[in-house]
Amino acid sequence: MPVRYLMNAVLVALLFVALSYLTRNILSTYQNKVLMTVGINIILAVSLNVATGYLGQLPLGHAGFMAVGAYTCALFTKFCPLPDGVSFVIGLVLACIVAGLFGVLIGIPALRLTGDYLAILTLGFGEIIRITLNNIDDVLGFKLFYGSKGLKNIPKYSNFTNVFLCVVITCFLIHAMMKSRHGRAVLAIRDNEIAAESCGIQTTYYKVMAFAFSAAFAGLAGGLYACYLGVLDPSTFGFMKSIEFWSWWFWAAWAPCWALSCPRPCLPSCPRRPAALTATAW
Repeated sequence: MPVRYLMNAVLVALLFVALSYLTRNILSTYQNKVLMTVGINIILAVSLNVATGYLGQLPLGHAGFMAVGAYTCALFTKFCPLPDGVSFVIGLVLACIVAGLFGVLIGIPALRLTGDYLAILTLGFGEIIRITLNNIDDVLGFKLFYGSKGLKNIPKYSNFTNVFLCVVITCFLIHAMMKSRHGRAVLAIRDNEIAAESCGIQTTYYKVMAFAFSAAFAGLAGGLYACYLGVLDPSTFGFMKSIEFWSWWFWAAWAPCWALSCPRPCLPSCPRRPAALTATAW
């Protein structure tokens, strides 16, 4: 096991060196921005996989958690008097915490539902976030989020190095969680919730934990996105953004089956079915 982790660390370091060389010497500014966008989207897809692939639920409000993280990090970095690097790191941490708290807040009532009902509830949450960001300045009586005009002049702290680092940290933490007893409990709930509960697993606790974990990393991606783009508009985080996240997850989950030419990749009985692709999600 330690040898495998060491080999993975070496491969990640080599990949970072190679991509750093490409971004500094070969790739254009546009190509560098595309590479950063890919990194942010990887974080979003991996975070969605916690709730969809591992937990087996059907959330459609992932863009709402991204919006919460994006605006949290943007407002903190814009008005914080601390040095640039310090404010950016704290902003990303706050984005994770606030998005995770929203995940708990939504997860407690939402995860009592399953299937289509859960999808409708989380979809409503995402739309509530978007509409709130559009109109909250009228309630507050002063300009803070700037509604549909967009929040502008956000410091552009995101670069290839910190995006790559966040991708590695996200993948490692999610992998470590799923290999722990908490992750095994989540997988047991996905496979058979009644059997898991009969074995003493606190299903509500672990479902909310996985949902909050998923939301926190969506908030991290939102913080990177805000400091990459420099401007935020609530309309960016609409329903179609959540569908876009789903399309990334869906293609990533099906790709191994197509590569193996599996004739029936979506069925649980398929021995080569990816672990992240569940019958519930399908």
